[in-house]
Amino acid sequence: MASSFTGTQDKCSACDKTVYFVDLLSADGQTYHKSCFKCSHCKGTLVMSNYSSMDGVLYCKTHFEQLFKESGNFSKNFQPGKHEKDLTRAPSKVSTMFCGTQDKCPACGKTVYPLEKIGLEGESFHKSCFKCAHGGCALTHSSYAALDGILYCKHHFQQLFLEKGNYQHV
Repeated sequence: MASSFTGTQDKCSACDKTVYFVDLLSADGQTYHKSCFKCSHCKGTLVMSNYSSMDGVLYCKTHFEQLFKESGNFSKNFQPGKHEKDLTRAPSKVSTMFCGTQDKCPACGKTVYPLEKIGLEGESFHKSCFKCAHGGCALTHSSYAALDGILYCKHHFQQLFLEKGNYQHV
């Protein structure tokens, strides 16, 4: 069990400090602390389903689209746009009646309703979908590890990645 708290050889791409397995997140071939995985523009915390990157720089989907897609070029100049106003708009009375129905489970892609919701890193999972990708065992907030957006229990994560030291068998 002590091996799960040892450091890796990897350094966080954002802060250059050692990344421990319980806090490891891997995206685009880079290693991050979960807390360092942030949009370079707004500093908002990112999750695997809401980030984009360009030249190794991380962005939330909103700022990536504002920066690159709307302008049609890669000059990296932010334009004040209509999205800023949309982000602060209060939800309508009708939309609040269906609270929770906008969340989609990243594992199955279906709607997640409040009674079956497990929230993790800004994502909403069904209780039945919140399981290890390798062994299918149920996960908890304290018993998971994520690599490239795939969830594992700590046991299988160690077995697959730590003991063998590579990712070729996945």
